[in-house]
Amino acid sequence: MRKLLNTLYVTTPEAYLTKEGENVVVKVKDKEMFKIPALNLESIVSFGYMGASPALIKLCSDRNIGLCFISTSGQFQGRISGAVSGNVLLRRTQYRIADDIEKSLQISRILIAGKIANSRNIIERFKRDHITSNEQKTIFTTISDNLKRNKNRALTAENANILRGIEGEAANNYFSIFGQMIISQRNDFPFNGRNRRPPKDKVNALLSFVYTLLAHDIQSALESVGLDPYVGFLHTDRPGRAGLALDLMEELRVYLADRLVLSLINRKQISGKDFIEHGDNGVVMNDNVRKEVLTAWQKRKKETIIHPYLKESVPIGLIPYAQAMLLARFLRNDLDNYPVFLIT
Repeated sequence: MRKLLNTLYVTTPEAYLTKEGENVVVKVKDKEMFKIPALNLESIVSFGYMGASPALIKLCSDRNIGLCFISTSGQFQGRISGAVSGNVLLRRTQYRIADDIEKSLQISRILIAGKIANSRNIIERFKRDHITSNEQKTIFTTISDNLKRNKNRALTAENANILRGIEGEAANNYFSIFGQMIISQRNDFPFNGRNRRPPKDKVNALLSFVYTLLAHDIQSALESVGLDPYVGFLHTDRPGRAGLALDLMEELRVYLADRLVLSLINRKQISGKDFIEHGDNGVVMNDNVRKEVLTAWQKRKKETIIHPYLKESVPIGLIPYAQAMLLARFLRNDLDNYPVFLIT
């Protein structure tokens, strides 16, 4: 199993990334603020607007260090990767399957059914651990039953458009009670459904931000096992869209992103006052909450679980890599089916 290395998050907008020997250096107004050996890093995520030197870009490319740029509001800007070095036979297989409607649908059904099953799991856990009133229990039971039906329908969907409709219905059901799982600071973090581009409330701002971090990690994982993150099965080709990364995100959103957002709010690790409303540009996080989220994200990635399929202890941060590896094995016909990640 691959070793989990560090991700360097650069949150100072005026920071400029450069290279010194085999080290990554962060400078602000030409003053060195931080230095780390490149061999300790697997990726760099910058929230600044000053950029990086060509020498640093080459170092990242040569060392296979993902370099991602995100706006201060958490919107993905771009990503720099090194030369493609994956198994060409694996990628050719991936492309053939992506062009095969029935085979793509087979994989897509599993991914969406896994996402819905995980959504139902978090609802059932919350109902068991926190709900005492019969009225709320009835609401959660109804949504849980709906999701169970959605999961079963997803596994037999006749085509991709029907599957997308089932996924959309399940997402609406799930997010209709997501706000009820916020049990602390509810007045500071109201939630009335999922929205984005831009997020119109603090919870959606958090979700979008963490989804961006997750997408970066998944794209890196896919590249590391030799898959093309831009050629998906459900998220079909669109210029600049990492379709396969979005596909693989579906099964991991709830466990890696949604639960973190709920935990940050319910444990009062973040405060509602650390968000800024920008009118038509939505709600954004200030530097304080962004750093708190990144700290919690990194800490969470170092925790270990027993992988439900591999039956091995793995850091949570390596789950995207484990799933990418299993997907590659399935595409090579080493596995009879793709073992979607399910919360246990």
